[in-house]
Amino acid sequence: MLVTKLIEKKRDCGEMTAEELEFLIRSLVEGKVEDSQMSAFMMAVCCRGMTERETADLTMAMMHSGDTVDLSDLPGVKVDKHSTGGVGDTTTLVAAPLVAACGGTVAKMSGRGLAHSGGTLDKLESVPGVCVEQPLDTFKDIVRRIGIAVIGQSTDLDPADKKMYQLRDVTGTVKSIPLIASSIMSKKLAAGADAIVLDVKTGNGAFMNTLEESAALARSMVSIGNSLGRRTVAIITDMNRPLGMAIGNGLEMKEAIEVLRGEVPMDDPLVSVCLTLGGRMLMLAGLAEGPEDAKRKLEEALVSGAGYRKLCDMLEALGGDISYVENPEKLVAVKRKVSVCAPNDGYIASFDAKSLGVSSCLLGAGRFRKEDKVDPAVGILMKKRCGESVRKGEPVAELYVNDESRLEEAVSLIESAVNYSEEKPGELPLVYTIIE
Repeated sequence: MLVTKLIEKKRDCGEMTAEELEFLIRSLVEGKVEDSQMSAFMMAVCCRGMTERETADLTMAMMHSGDTVDLSDLPGVKVDKHSTGGVGDTTTLVAAPLVAACGGTVAKMSGRGLAHSGGTLDKLESVPGVCVEQPLDTFKDIVRRIGIAVIGQSTDLDPADKKMYQLRDVTGTVKSIPLIASSIMSKKLAAGADAIVLDVKTGNGAFMNTLEESAALARSMVSIGNSLGRRTVAIITDMNRPLGMAIGNGLEMKEAIEVLRGEVPMDDPLVSVCLTLGGRMLMLAGLAEGPEDAKRKLEEALVSGAGYRKLCDMLEALGGDISYVENPEKLVAVKRKVSVCAPNDGYIASFDAKSLGVSSCLLGAGRFRKEDKVDPAVGILMKKRCGESVRKGEPVAELYVNDESRLEEAVSLIESAVNYSEEKPGELPLVYTIIE
């Protein structure tokens, strides 16, 4: 086969075979495909699209481009959860320990944050001592003993995706549903889970801004997972606002601890979404008969503190200093706190969630480039939610600051990210739909 002929075939709307896609991906990993050629192929996919069968075959080829993880020696149904990325999105740190407390087996490999979207590994590492780079045997031993472990991906897992993602980031080919779906699902499938719950974000703080785009991506990923023998469900959730009140690694870990201690009301948006995601995880694992049964069990694990103990056990097994969990204020010790206040009386009409996420990065809580260093203590603590009333001069956000070099820029961006109105706005749904 000739790579140029495959590029031309997709350019001309041809449907590629599984053999052609496997050849292309294998050649990429072996270094036999030029960056310019792979970029041209991915641009052709962006413009011409792929069928469901093509997307599944591309995912399979990427999945088998490197190591795959065998979790068959672990007990029960191994269930994983993945978020497409958002702001103040601390769901893994809450939902996964609750599921483990209900008897679930959660063996999860996660990623780091980039740009406005936070990463679970960075949040875990806000607890001093935590090491997310663990050998596979240690990872499986932690899961076997505790029921949950969240670590970083092996460098040999899905090398094709690493090469493709780097090229997509600089060639304008990120926003393609077949490429996004195959990127996410190839990693999830290579990581060995039996069942996958996908939290697909939609809104101004998500990578997919419209409900139509998010639903199309969700359907594609569910189709891939189920066609390759993994029970897969997608839940489309709102990201037109931060999900939690905290934006930043230590702040989000602190918020997750507070939720698991029962210090946050059950009707809080973060808690509500975590119960929905965790409920589907329990159902896929065969541990709940339906949504109401799952919700009841998760709430019992929350109220009893069983979920909190699972988080503590996992962090300790990863080398974490548990004194920071017992006293989470230590996670967010900073030199200075700065308030951003309302300019007038009124209501919080809406947020630009992406701008809030970027503001936290300006403070040092995230990365604009993969090599950027992260300060685990800094970030933003929101003081108001959408729809709440506010008085002139009342704080709407509090910035946790160590490095003040971009503080003025961060404050200005937050001020522009909060929109006010004289009338109380209508409520947005937290969960739009569930695709099975």
